[in-house]
Amino acid sequence: MRLPTPPVSRGDDRSAVVAWVREHLGHLSSDEVRASPVRGGQTAADTALATLDLTGYANRRSNVLPESSRGASRLSPYIRHGLLTLPAVWEAAGAAPHRDRQKFRDELMWQEYARHVYARVGGANGAPLRFDAPVPSPGSPPPAAPVSAQDPWPTQMACMAATTAELHDDGWLVNQTRMWLASQWAVRAGADWRAGEDEMYRNLLDGSRAANRLGWQWAIGTGTGRVYGFSRWQVEKRAPELCAGCELRSACPVQDWPEAQSGPKVDGPDSLGGGPTDAGPEAPVVTGDPEAVWLTAESLGDADPALSAHPELPAVFVFDEPLLRGLRLSGKRLVFLAEALAEVGEAGDLEVHLADPVTELAGRRLAATWAYVPGFARRSSRLDVVALHPWPWLRRPGSGSLRSFSAWAGRPSSPRPAGRSGGRRR
Repeated sequence: MRLPTPPVSRGDDRSAVVAWVREHLGHLSSDEVRASPVRGGQTAADTALATLDLTGYANRRSNVLPESSRGASRLSPYIRHGLLTLPAVWEAAGAAPHRDRQKFRDELMWQEYARHVYARVGGANGAPLRFDAPVPSPGSPPPAAPVSAQDPWPTQMACMAATTAELHDDGWLVNQTRMWLASQWAVRAGADWRAGEDEMYRNLLDGSRAANRLGWQWAIGTGTGRVYGFSRWQVEKRAPELCAGCELRSACPVQDWPEAQSGPKVDGPDSLGGGPTDAGPEAPVVTGDPEAVWLTAESLGDADPALSAHPELPAVFVFDEPLLRGLRLSGKRLVFLAEALAEVGEAGDLEVHLADPVTELAGRRLAATWAYVPGFARRSSRLDVVALHPWPWLRRPGSGSLRSFSAWAGRPSSPRPAGRSGGRRR
């Protein structure tokens, strides 16, 4: 089913695009459809990058409260959906102070590393990569207050109440509180980490099965064999006012370091140890004349290689109704996507559909940008993609080991220069 193009928001009034999402996608949302304070679209992405100030980033990136003390960039939603590419953001950090630039670029490399892992193992990153789920140490004492798998993020804890409220209201969290939530859910409460990751994925504007799943596996030890020990110490360091006002401040369930350890090493082949990684083509693969550019949620920006190479063609985006019915994304995420599409439509001819992409695009000759997600391979293999364009990797994947981020990041391989080609707007 073809939908009208989402309206472009003007100024602070975003009611029209929210109304569009309510009307056309509201039945697929997990909550009330409303806008996040983080605005979608290429204009917002470009503004965020142009005003990026990394001074003090190394010291402040993990700060939680007060919000004015935070150093996190908030670029991740734009990076997630290709409104900003990793090479472009890498280049933009070049003028920052050395230590801040180095730390920020480390975080960009983590995003790239997560994509490399996902490109290699696909949906298998939804199971423990190297070690089983964490288990309590024998004879470890019970927490000072009830923490259970039935209530893994208990709102009696001020740190959990504040963090989950920000997750559900804004759809964005600093990395520090993402680790708190993961460790509290799986290490402290012993709940199934995949359910917690699903809840985070539903709500985060940058929700990504690549980065978010790998982040959970790092925090709970299934990816590294080392459990992140969320405790009161981190809260008092990063957000001291939370502990001061918490009703459990005298009976804190995370008062001490958790008595837990990673589970045993998983059986089966170690796909992270080495092997082929599908990185897509290094140059455009053209077998015919496309009639439209197929956009995916991984690449909605001006710099999308297929869109840049074919600015005269209409763009087409399909909200995957069967997929979205199962995911039940937050309305905030759907509004963010709609805002991005609205600007694509303002710049040129855009078709927006709600259907199964394979059915809706059948019989059309398409240009597309290769994507590292398994769903792209499944769908593109059943469509007539006659012009396949390369993904803008920061570092093109190889066949080496992915067991260790630090070892991977230390290999002698230079990130690609940013380079922005073509485009349909500005």
